[in-house]
Amino acid sequence: MQTRNKLFDDAARLAGGAAGTLAGIRREIEALVRQQMERVLSSMDFVTRDEFDAVREMAITARKEQEALTERLAKLETKAQKSGSAAAKSRAAPRRKKADDDT
Repeated sequence: MQTRNKLFDDAARLAGGAAGTLAGIRREIEALVRQQMERVLSSMDFVTRDEFDAVREMAITARKEQEALTERLAKLETKAQKSGSAAAKSRAAPRRKKADDDT
């Protein structure tokens, strides 16, 4: 019976040691894969999420400003057309009078 317990104890120690060794190997492999992936990604010149979000916010702000300026320009053009047509009418009216005076 003593031999059987010793055999189980030895097997348990061996299994525990193997499990510890495998866990260590797993951590090493994960670290190596992570390093390699970081190296590959950095060589591909990807942007970080923070950089992407910052540029996205800048683009949204620029779009809003552009739309506001487009609206403002349309209003100014409408106003200029109205004042331009009013000025043209006021200039055209005296010419008609001259034409009426000549006849």
